[in-house]
Amino acid sequence: MYWIDRILRKRSPLDIRKHNEKSWDQKVAAGSPWTKPVSKELVAAAKVGRWSLILTPVKPVPESWFPGFPDLSGKDVLALASGGGQQGPILAAAGANVTVYDNSPAQLGQDRAVASRDNLDLRTIIGDMTDLSCFEDGRFDLIFHPVSNCFIPDPTPVWREAFRVLKPGGSLLSGIMNPDYYIFDFHKAENEGLLQVRNPLPYSDLDHLSESELATHLASAEALEFSHTLEILLGGQMDAGFQLIGFYEDRYGQEATDAASQFIPVCFATRARKPI
Repeated sequence: MYWIDRILRKRSPLDIRKHNEKSWDQKVAAGSPWTKPVSKELVAAAKVGRWSLILTPVKPVPESWFPGFPDLSGKDVLALASGGGQQGPILAAAGANVTVYDNSPAQLGQDRAVASRDNLDLRTIIGDMTDLSCFEDGRFDLIFHPVSNCFIPDPTPVWREAFRVLKPGGSLLSGIMNPDYYIFDFHKAENEGLLQVRNPLPYSDLDHLSESELATHLASAEALEFSHTLEILLGGQMDAGFQLIGFYEDRYGQEATDAASQFIPVCFATRARKPI
């Protein structure tokens, strides 16, 4: 319990990152749906221009959000916090020069496995989504950032770094959790189908779980989550210099057991452009 006690006292971003790295590595081993690589058939279809991607649980990203869809040849794309062998390989099969940047070594291993299996040219880099200092200014035409910033306390550095490493006219495509989703008691919503308001917003696993709940959460290596205000999620992108030019809502699929998804959109997606 010493390790858990230390996290409870310190609660630093470094601890959160290391914990969530371990969590996602374990999700790969357990076969989580968000860690299962795409099939050879989907990669083959993408190579001939038949492909789509999701930023959120179900709804496909509009084709118009991708530069030159379906052929991304010559485009430099950063798959940000997007490991798992799902989005990066499809973007590479569509012709893009893809870099997958993720905190989980096991998730990045899934991308390398697909690249080897299907003869794709992509590279993987392990790192924190809030720190893109390994990339020069104006490096990418497109950043694909599926729902993942709910695993960090503050996405503001993500928006600033994404703006910096994009070329003028480039786009950041982001999936984000609906902040209102976190107001409910998760256990009752998922296991009992009851929506009970419990948590003040913005939410943090570290601050709003009880001591015993948090100890169980950490011991089981469940990823730590955080909600963020719309002021930070949307206003933060604009404050970083982006123009918001696309937006949609999404829900979990019909098989979802979470009661909240029956009543509210659980995720949003944004398209933000760096002005020319």
